[in-house]
Amino acid sequence: MPNYAYLITLVNVLGVAGIVVWHLQGRSRPNERLVVQIAFFLSMTVALAFARLNPFHFEAPHMDSGGTLVVTAKTLWWTHLSWATIGFVRIYIVLDGRPREARLIQDLLVAIVYLGVLLSILAFVFGVPVGTLLATSGLVAIILGLALQNTLADVFSGIALTLGRPYGMGDWILLDDGTEGRVTASNWRSTYLLTGAHNLVVLPNNVLAKQGLTNVSKPDENHQITLPIRLVRNRRPRFVLDIMQEALNNCNSIVQNPPPAVALTGISGSAIEMELLFRVTGPAQRAIARNEVIDLVHQHCNAHDLTLADPVGTQIIAARDELEPAPTTAEKLFGSAPLLAGLSAAERTDLSTAAKPDEAAAGSTIMTKGATPQSIVILRSGIVALLEDGEEFARLAPGDYLGAKSLLGGKPEPYEAKAFTRVAFFRIDKSDLDAVIASRPSIEQDLVLRTAEPQTARHVTDAPVHSQPAKADLVLALRSAFRST
Repeated sequence: MPNYAYLITLVNVLGVAGIVVWHLQGRSRPNERLVVQIAFFLSMTVALAFARLNPFHFEAPHMDSGGTLVVTAKTLWWTHLSWATIGFVRIYIVLDGRPREARLIQDLLVAIVYLGVLLSILAFVFGVPVGTLLATSGLVAIILGLALQNTLADVFSGIALTLGRPYGMGDWILLDDGTEGRVTASNWRSTYLLTGAHNLVVLPNNVLAKQGLTNVSKPDENHQITLPIRLVRNRRPRFVLDIMQEALNNCNSIVQNPPPAVALTGISGSAIEMELLFRVTGPAQRAIARNEVIDLVHQHCNAHDLTLADPVGTQIIAARDELEPAPTTAEKLFGSAPLLAGLSAAERTDLSTAAKPDEAAAGSTIMTKGATPQSIVILRSGIVALLEDGEEFARLAPGDYLGAKSLLGGKPEPYEAKAFTRVAFFRIDKSDLDAVIASRPSIEQDLVLRTAEPQTARHVTDAPVHSQPAKADLVLALRSAFRST
């Protein structure tokens, strides 16, 4: 062995030099790194062969400088073998179109390579009886497995969720137990959800994997909401269905393509039961859309003399004459119109007496852009669409108004108003409004302030919201597999 001391020294020098070069190259050039690593590994292998030193055979080293060099040379050779193998794994094990799965397989193979090299060094360099070690470690593994079974269940559930990809970062998910929120972080132990109440929910992966999961963000965040409605049975169901459909078409905060729908679900001696089916662009729009739909249902029911039925089980029996519709009057409409809320009952009565009823067919122009109106229009029934440069951006419902801002400010109308459906409305002429203002001048300021408030949502909603795709970085996932939660 002393005759080959210079060769063993050369192996050590090559091993250390290879480590330095390997680190200097960095991770941005994996191909060049692999070539250099193979070159150093082959050089070390040739030097070991000439030194007649077998790295697969254990030889008890003498406790001198030569023995130390042999141990170091073998250790470096096994280290470079592992790095060369890992370089091949990283570059050539690729699954087309499935980078996350490929990355997971690569990381598992890398772990196996490191474990195999560690056992080889223990067996062939230091002479440790690996068989006994494995038997002992197997017993220890069983004990640890029993002690850490919940943690291991979370880890393996995390692997299953990673491979299955039922959700990604930024997705809004709904669980069977009612928990829902946006995925903000995920590792192999737990998943973090930010709920609508701005609370952070931490779900162990073992619990998450056992539940049914609805991904609201796939294929996009556009999803359906169902709102049950019960109306008193004083009109034909077909008529009621048309009015509810009109209320949905009037809504600005729901998706109109695909169009909303109304489904009759039942009828009894006292009520017609139905469900309003409509879509919203995302979870954040649910409350806004539901509030507007309920408000519009109320407005359209008032406009067409429909009455909401009492809940099932209510012990109230109405007389038959109470089920008959009451006629809709201008006074009743003006009493619920937000624009006229600041007027006294007597002033609203004066305006309702002077108001002129009118109608318009679907598609008719009710107010032209640029015109200076001489009357205020308050809708009694139907839907009016507001257009800007020919594009519809909002819809008005019964109780909404047209022309008030322009008439009070003396400015031309900024938008064109067309009947989306057949509409009925009342006109309040400027002279009649001036007469009421003359009796109480402060009314004018109140009306101006009320016209400054938006009476409807600004845009009719169609476009779905797509969740932001998460970057598939399983290296970080692997590194955070056992991160403390």
